[in-house]
Amino acid sequence: MYFKLYTGCGYNHLWRNEEPPALLFVLFDLDGTLVDSRESILMSHQEAFAAAGLLSPASAELLALVGLSLRPTFQRLVGDEGPVDQLVALYREAFRRRVSAPGYRETVFAGADEILRNLSAKAQVKLGVATGKSRRGVDRILVGHGWGELFVTVQTADDAPSKPDPAMALQAMAAAGARPHETIMVGDTTFDMLMGKAAGARAIGVSWGHHPPDALLEAGAETVVESFAELERSLWGGSRR
Repeated sequence: MYFKLYTGCGYNHLWRNEEPPALLFVLFDLDGTLVDSRESILMSHQEAFAAAGLLSPASAELLALVGLSLRPTFQRLVGDEGPVDQLVALYREAFRRRVSAPGYRETVFAGADEILRNLSAKAQVKLGVATGKSRRGVDRILVGHGWGELFVTVQTADDAPSKPDPAMALQAMAAAGARPHETIMVGDTTFDMLMGKAAGARAIGVSWGHHPPDALLEAGAETVVESFAELERSLWGGSRR
């Protein structure tokens, strides 16, 4: 086994048996990874179930499904024979009402804005988003936080099947001109990890989101980081496994 010392981009890391990629494409999840929308998600679910005359599932059950698109989420919660279409419509209505309130803005996790701007400034790095949110919801967040120009591609629930299907990641890679070995999926749920691995990419989990670290590792994460500073180091920290 031999090692190569990589000094590009201000980093010094040992790469095992391979050259560092000429392109690094980092594909980020949104909810639970970059922004904290937990309260809005929970409240919108609860309002949707109440409006449908149903008892809302426990918060833990709801949060375990964050990362899926809305239809598969409600299919898991009420079954295919349940009022899935009604709940999807009620959830969207409740969520839009909340985020349209004067002064509303999602909380950005500490370090998220900094890492996005740092990475996007590097010539060999491209950034993308892959999320179960609708295009409308994603655009509102990206514009609101000044992130619109940082991502070369944004894949939403309107564009592809729900995670963990790899289609969203594959479409993002095609749009970015990136190959699987040049791509890293970063997310907080097992659905993110499974999607990334199914697309042939590396997968890195974050500890501050909706699924616990052990579950992320079991789903294929090569590591689970506890801060964005640790994430930035991990992006350049070693070969694929």
